[in-house]
Amino acid sequence: MNISRYKVKSNRLRQTCNPSIFKFQSTKELKPLRGIIGQSRAIRALDFGLDIENFGYNIYLSGLNGTGKTTLAREMLETKAKKKPSPSDWCYVFNFQNQDNPTALELPAGKGKEFKKDIANQIEEAINEIIKTFESDEFEYQKNEILKELIEETNEMYLELDKTARSYGFSISRTQEGIASVPLKDGEAMPQDAYITMTEEEKNDLMKKSTIVQEKINEAFRKYKDLEKGIKERIKDLETKTAINVTESYFQFLSNKYGKYIGVKEYLDDMNKDLIENVDSFVEKEEDYSPIKLFRQKDKKSLMKRYQVNLFIDNSHLDHAPVIFESNPTYANLFGQIEYEGEFGILATDFLKIKPGSIHKANGGYLVLHLQDLANNFYVWDTLKRVIKNREIIVESLSKNLGLNSTETLQPQAIPTEIKIILIGEPIYYYLLYSRDEEFQKLFKIKAEFDIEMPRTTKYMREYARFISSVCEREGLKHFNPEAVASVVEHGIRLAEDKTKLTTLFSKITELIYESNGWARNDKAELVERKHVIKAITEKNLRSSLREEKIQEYIKKDTLMINVNSKKIGEINGLAVYELGDHIFGKPVRITAKTFRGEKGLVNIEREIKMSGNIHSKGVFTLNGYMGDQYAQDKPLSLSASLTFEQSYQGIEGDSASSAELFALLSSLAGIPINQGIAVTGSVNQNGEIQPVGGVNQKIEGFYKICKEKGFNGRQGIIIPQKNVAQLMLDEEVVEAVKARKFSIWAIEHIDEGIEILTGYKAGTKDENGVFSPQTFHCFVNNKLKEWSLKRITSDEKHEISDVTHQVRARRRRLR
Repeated sequence: MNISRYKVKSNRLRQTCNPSIFKFQSTKELKPLRGIIGQSRAIRALDFGLDIENFGYNIYLSGLNGTGKTTLAREMLETKAKKKPSPSDWCYVFNFQNQDNPTALELPAGKGKEFKKDIANQIEEAINEIIKTFESDEFEYQKNEILKELIEETNEMYLELDKTARSYGFSISRTQEGIASVPLKDGEAMPQDAYITMTEEEKNDLMKKSTIVQEKINEAFRKYKDLEKGIKERIKDLETKTAINVTESYFQFLSNKYGKYIGVKEYLDDMNKDLIENVDSFVEKEEDYSPIKLFRQKDKKSLMKRYQVNLFIDNSHLDHAPVIFESNPTYANLFGQIEYEGEFGILATDFLKIKPGSIHKANGGYLVLHLQDLANNFYVWDTLKRVIKNREIIVESLSKNLGLNSTETLQPQAIPTEIKIILIGEPIYYYLLYSRDEEFQKLFKIKAEFDIEMPRTTKYMREYARFISSVCEREGLKHFNPEAVASVVEHGIRLAEDKTKLTTLFSKITELIYESNGWARNDKAELVERKHVIKAITEKNLRSSLREEKIQEYIKKDTLMINVNSKKIGEINGLAVYELGDHIFGKPVRITAKTFRGEKGLVNIEREIKMSGNIHSKGVFTLNGYMGDQYAQDKPLSLSASLTFEQSYQGIEGDSASSAELFALLSSLAGIPINQGIAVTGSVNQNGEIQPVGGVNQKIEGFYKICKEKGFNGRQGIIIPQKNVAQLMLDEEVVEAVKARKFSIWAIEHIDEGIEILTGYKAGTKDENGVFSPQTFHCFVNNKLKEWSLKRITSDEKHEISDVTHQVRARRRRLR
């Protein structure tokens, strides 16, 4: 029996990169790479999604972290954005028809800043000119002419009233309380003594005349009020006409420059009208005393706010469409907010305190968001979908959006949006949203999917070199020589876990470049060399391998009992993979099987105590299918067996140990020992075929370290699935050990091949009658099962005879 045919040759254990494919002395000679490599599918999808303008064609960039999603998005978006014009500026202005609904005005890019400045200048100049005009001699003359009429008519009314009063024996006089009538005697004011000496009849007559005179006074006073009102109206009319004449040129300038833009002409007309109506607030009057003056100043300040412009979005600095990356998409950061400030002990706001969000800044261009960031901000997702569906954005607080706050009075006019949203996230989030959120399917119709690997071709290996060059140039690092680049490529192959592939997780490659540069600096080397790259990889593993070393120490001390030198029946070394943060390592685990006669079948101890995951439990159940097909075609499978992972104190998942469990089970049944120096990994199906598993490199290296610690005996190694040979990218030390025949790696396709390697026995085959070859492994297993089956039949027959005897005796008793 020749088991060496299953051994994997040392030249298949590691894929090397020949530095001769790089035609340079250092990466400094190369043109730095722009963009990313190996993502042609994603680039094609993203390019199409950015070009199509129809509703709902927003984009989801799907891929694992470190595959270059953000880098690709930034570079492609910046290229596309340069082909699109700058979007409009947006201003919020006071709504003179309804102050609670600020008006949004759209202006060409760069005009918003001019508009704000022109409004401020023209209003200030107009008000100053009004004040100057109102203080001018000409205006005072016109105003005095109107007031002169009031005085003349008032004097005439007074003289007429005095004449009428004298006809009744009275005169009138002005007092602090107003106009009063005084009775006369002999043309002079009647003395008090004269009134006392009057008869009652004379007194009554005097009183009647006094009443008539008072009525005349009241009538005159009413006429005076009407006259005064008319004069005030004429003065107000004068002020209005004067103000209109003054402001006409200023507003005409604004109208000529901005009136062609939608809504601006109406806004300017309303502002002009409001300014004219409130012109008194800007002019200090002689009769104003301190309290009135104080309130007038406050009123003036409040009014001046109405004539300002809130330059909400200023795109004057852009010469193409915007590209916004929002790294903190809170509700306010994304959709804007209305700020408040304290005034006289209360919170107040106005249209000047409306602040934009990223949606507004990206309007007319592109907005990039990370889905993980969105998931961390409550209620943002629903509002974002609403913005996309309605194609408009309304600035409002989150509390109002949730219906929790009724005190907010401002309702700014909505701004229409024309924006392309690019979401970046992992594949799992895409599938969850697609299956759970119907609107997601309609709003994000383009998926650009990033691969984690690319073909290991000469072209892409040279692109790796250009990528290294670009990182060195960008970060000011030492450049790499060809041997160092080849080492980075080899690391990329290992990360891809496939000798025909290279990883596209460029964040990990970038880390290796940084750390290799650090070791080169320590050596004061001119270029980064191969030894620096290897040092960086080794040191990174060392920094993260404390847990692995502790486990190896426990195994060395036999605290964790792993046997690598003897033979045992029903025992085998399986292999597990641990992933602790950024460190992945393999660890052997002792699997034991115990078999005995019974009817319980195969018992998975981990499953019984709920330490087994679904996939591991499935792998154990698969063994039942194999056992039934292999040994129970001519007899019932009479078996009780238990399987367990010894000294395992945490949950077990995966089916990569199912072949090892089957070997242990069969060894127990056959009574044939297994070489403990050979560990096994691989999944098995019901046909006995060995299926590939993950983490094969870490598993091999983990068991190799244990054998090295306990001492090589020349018969140690690992059995792996044949289909995993393509993933082998082992550490050079392991490769050298295989070359020196200290350690072996076998690759198998069927369980029978593993039996021969582990036990030294031929597996055995069935003849046309279903009988296994004698003195073979399967023959011993089958004989054991047949023996237990016959004992079961004999026992059953005894029970059957006993039952018949009892039935006959019972019948005889009844007949008696």
